[in-house]
Amino acid sequence: MTFLTDSIFAPLSVLLMSGMFFGRVAKKIKIPSFIGYLIAGLLLGSSMSNILNDDIVESLSFVSSLALLVIAFSIGSQFKLSYFKQVGLTPIVVAFLEAFVAYVFVTVGFLLLGASLPFALVIGAISSATAPAATVMVIKEYKAKGPFTDLLLSVVAIDDAVALMLFGVNAAIANMLIQKTSLSLMLVLEPFIEIILSLLVGVLLGTLLSYLMRFFKSRANRYTLAITSLLLGAALASTLHASSLLLIMALSATFANLSEHYDIVAELIERSAPPIFIMFFVLTGTHLNLWILPSIGLFGIVYILMRQTGKSLGSYLGIKSMKQNPHHGKYLGFALSPQGGVAIGLTYVAQSVVPEYANTIQVLILSTVLVLELFGPLLARYALKQVNEITY
Repeated sequence: MTFLTDSIFAPLSVLLMSGMFFGRVAKKIKIPSFIGYLIAGLLLGSSMSNILNDDIVESLSFVSSLALLVIAFSIGSQFKLSYFKQVGLTPIVVAFLEAFVAYVFVTVGFLLLGASLPFALVIGAISSATAPAATVMVIKEYKAKGPFTDLLLSVVAIDDAVALMLFGVNAAIANMLIQKTSLSLMLVLEPFIEIILSLLVGVLLGTLLSYLMRFFKSRANRYTLAITSLLLGAALASTLHASSLLLIMALSATFANLSEHYDIVAELIERSAPPIFIMFFVLTGTHLNLWILPSIGLFGIVYILMRQTGKSLGSYLGIKSMKQNPHHGKYLGFALSPQGGVAIGLTYVAQSVVPEYANTIQVLILSTVLVLELFGPLLARYALKQVNEITY
């Protein structure tokens, strides 16, 4: 369709129009509207109609990058010192346990099915990741508020760091087992260095943003300055091979703690975000492929069941050990069900680390992500309803 390739504005308009239509249909049947956006993308993508072919989708990748920056900025606000004075180390302990127990369960499950140790270690590490975008969208759409929601957002943010560490260490071990070489200290330390670098640069940028805010008085200028800092942060993350998600979360957290203007800027960014989010989830849907679902097999079923069991048990143990509300412990694991972009990103990295299993990893993760991306948000909504932090 030449109409879609003549100008970049044509596919952008298709993303928005299809997203709005299917989002409306989703709300009519009482499911989160962004599941409608995903379905729109699925129908438009290369696995179905191919209206938005792979070349068009690739040319629009900047939309996904921008959306993830906005999501990371939103999550970062959860790391206010006043919040941690209230809850202490609870989010950190819960995030570590839910990610680690999911990793252990999936790894052991795959070993029991006869998978090789390198393959099981890499898949187990990928399973620890949660989709921050889907979780944030459920919270925003249903206007969820309360201690459970605050804890969920904090855990989702920390979960990314834990997943990166688990993946880095396990990828190094898997590589060592395959190559039959000694374990390299640098390969083990690499994910920790990436995390520290991301947080450090984010804190520095957040401090700079807080300082510069005092020189700009209008809301428009402050909004523009904040957007500039997000784009600069993403550019630095790419240059330094750091995590853009963690860097922007650290920037946002620092800005939220140091500047009295944070709430105004956050509100302005949130008001401008809906079109970006619609396009992001429709684009995400174009990567989904219904035809690989039959290939999920026993390994895919075990992956989903063991991951969910691990997330639920780990969350429960974390909340119980920190003597928090036990009712929250019963449902937090369900709210951590969605999996998407972070897992897919780690999948592509895994293909270079363990190339022998590249195709198997890709098919397995993409097929399970299809299930978790579409049905995980429903479990997240269920969890929020059970703790009475949404009313419809």
